[in-house]
Amino acid sequence: MLIDEIVRWRTGLDDLLDRIAHRFGRSEPRRQTLSYLVGLLSPLAAKNGWTLAEAAGDATLDRMQRLLGSARHAN
Repeated sequence: MLIDEIVRWRTGLDDLLDRIAHRFGRSEPRRQTLSYLVGLLSPLAAKNGWTLAEAAGDATLDRMQRLLGSARHAN
């Protein structure tokens, strides 16, 4: 049952990313966005830049900061 639930969540996240993928010019920010969303939905005790970066497997905070710092508002 748990495996099925994980697969459904992952499929839902992949579907969401497909819907917003056109907002990103490169695949790297798309992958980082997916890692960010997975981190936000995870059971981490604290959700800040460092913990989200670590959960994504990043050695530093740079990628998460770049993702969030370069976001632009849609009109």
